[in-house]
Formats: sequence, C-alpha cells, structure tokens
Amino acid sequence: MPDRTTYEIVIRGRPSARLLRPLLDDFTFEHHDDGTTGLIGPVTDTAHLHGLLAHLASVNAEVISIAPLTDQSDHRPRSATP
Repeated sequence: MPDRTTYEIVIRGRPSARLLRPLLDDFTFEHHDDGTTGLIGPVTDTAHLHGLLAHLASVNAEVISIAPLTDQSDHRPRSATP
C-alpha cells in the first residue's frame, strides 16, 4: 500500500453535501468563521491529489489553499457535517 499523507484543502464557502459526496467517506470537514471550509483527509499520491482537485474544479469550488499536515496532532477531530 502506498504511503498516505493527510492534507487540508481549504475552499471558499460552505459547500453542499452533493458537492462533497465523493469526498465524504475519506475526508472530514470544518466550516470556518471566515466563510471557508477545510477538507481534511488522506491522499495516497499525486494522481489522487490531482483527482480531488479536478473534482473540486468541476463543481466550481474555489480552492484557497492545499497543505500537507505533517504532524498527526494537526489532524484534530473535525465536524463531518457539510
């Protein structure tokens, strides 16, 4: 099994469950007070990351940032409610 890295992808707005459906099994979500949403979950490789970004682009989600979480303490429990 390939190494997995946990990433946080921040998008503008509070996306609907329909938009996030392909990510619901593997990612958790945190709605921020500034109107953005953090998507936190495992990414297996570069192709997987590109696929996630392609999905977000296909539903017109505006990606604000993408960052690997290098410390497991960065992966705090998040709300799974989109």
